[in-house]
Amino acid sequence: MTAPPAVHPGDLEPSLVNGHTYLTRRRVLKLDAATLIGLMLVLLTFIPARLIIPGTTDVGRPAIVICLGLFVWWVLSRLNPHLVLTGNQPIRWVLLIYWLSILASYGTGFLRGLTGMEANSSDRWLISVAAFSGVILAAADGISNWDRFRSVLSAFVWCAAFLALVGLVETALARDVTQFLVLPGLAEKGPAPELQARGGGLRVASNTTHYIELSAVLATALPFAIHLARFAVSKGQRRRFAIAALLIGAGIPATISRTGIVAVLIMAVCLMPLWTWRLRYNGIITCLAMLGVLAAVKPSFAATLLDMFTNYSDDPSITSRTERYELVGYYFSQTPWFGRGTGTWVPPQYQYLDNQWLATALCNGIVGVAALALLFLTALVLAYIALRRASTPEDKHVCAALISTQLIAMFVSATFDSLWFDTYATVVALTIGLCGAVWRFTHPARHIRTSTPGH
Repeated sequence: MTAPPAVHPGDLEPSLVNGHTYLTRRRVLKLDAATLIGLMLVLLTFIPARLIIPGTTDVGRPAIVICLGLFVWWVLSRLNPHLVLTGNQPIRWVLLIYWLSILASYGTGFLRGLTGMEANSSDRWLISVAAFSGVILAAADGISNWDRFRSVLSAFVWCAAFLALVGLVETALARDVTQFLVLPGLAEKGPAPELQARGGGLRVASNTTHYIELSAVLATALPFAIHLARFAVSKGQRRRFAIAALLIGAGIPATISRTGIVAVLIMAVCLMPLWTWRLRYNGIITCLAMLGVLAAVKPSFAATLLDMFTNYSDDPSITSRTERYELVGYYFSQTPWFGRGTGTWVPPQYQYLDNQWLATALCNGIVGVAALALLFLTALVLAYIALRRASTPEDKHVCAALISTQLIAMFVSATFDSLWFDTYATVVALTIGLCGAVWRFTHPARHIRTSTPGH
């Protein structure tokens, strides 16, 4: 395979600043959105999720503080006409619709009357939405060119590989190793997730809050690891990213979660049409080899994975979810349009739903569900439009990877309360923003494609 050029041709296209001056998008900045996003990803994955800044709640995680800073940075840039980017960005408008639905439900909840816990949770949710929005906007508007885009993907892949490595070590040692990653100066908001026995194996959560969350984060990172293993500039880089992809792929079954495995299948459906037959065979053989090694080393573990799909009708994790449908229907019928209030369904005060779509329906009603679905679908459509516009196999492949992340997000939101878990919610926000970025990079209009501020 011929290595792609180190510089993307689109990055060198000038943008007219005034009558006789052109500006390249390859200006070297010491601190830009891509750098802050990379720092945020490191803090998000290298520091256990239970560690927060003393005196704060779970939104006081160091990574979430940076996400809030990105939101403030974007808002301040919009207030200065010399800093505002020219051109349209559909993600901004859809995110505004999502915000309006959140605020409408927030007001509805206080009109209904809230308990102290519900009111605190509602306020906390607004802060989380601001952090969520900061990542989306920084990625969609702030990543200046394809080179910086690739740097964000690289940071995400290596951070996910670290999460997978920690999880695999926990599986091998059958003990929690995140206690050795506790940093001085940070407080623990709660105990580390226990290694949960399931069948013939132990479920691990690594530095995340939950086993399903870890599987969802790794499944979201896997398509980008495969992408970089194919298209990185040098042969050495491609080999290193291939190792990262193997680590991430091996970390997914360590969670013993159906969610992660089905998410990988969704990814394969999106990416395989762009692969050669040889690459498809290699991918299938690699997966079979990993399963074979797993079955040989620990047969009971492999049997547990198989049992999750063959005896799902008797699985308590599924039956407990379906048993809650009647409860959800009862509360939903009381306030169907705007819900009972943003963030007011607070486990364990109320039952865990393990379904973000149902939680959104209860808290934000039909309007909230529609706004959340619109956010995912818009990102998916933008990535698809970028795929149609893209002129190189590398660009097409990364757009297909982004499409898979939105399909995965819609699926996993039906298997756990995805947006309540900060690590996964932040990763989803990043992928949404990246969909907006590739739409911008491939747009035929120069004033949209370039990162030129208005003058």
